[in-house]
Amino acid sequence: MRKRQVVVRRSDEPARSSTTSSITVRNVKYGECQKNHAAGVGGYAVDGCREFMASGEEGTAAALTCAACGCHRNFHRREVETEVACDCSSPSSNVSVAFRVDGPHR
Repeated sequence: MRKRQVVVRRSDEPARSSTTSSITVRNVKYGECQKNHAAGVGGYAVDGCREFMASGEEGTAAALTCAACGCHRNFHRREVETEVACDCSSPSSNVSVAFRVDGPHR
């Protein structure tokens, strides 16, 4: 399941005659389940669920439960992909810069 968050930041500096605005887009994906089902007996066993699939519609309590394994979404590996687009303009130039930042690798 992918969620998409869009963050718009605007920064106007009165000392300079330039305007900077950037758009940050975060795509969140929940990967394999990491719940240790044998923790109670001192072991380690995972159920093999490879990706989170919501049981219900967005905004309901069921949206936080995986349809495949029944675990809460917090037990699934969270993978964040961040994209930042920056539009920088000044009287002498008009430059547009975009770069992509992937989340932490585990």
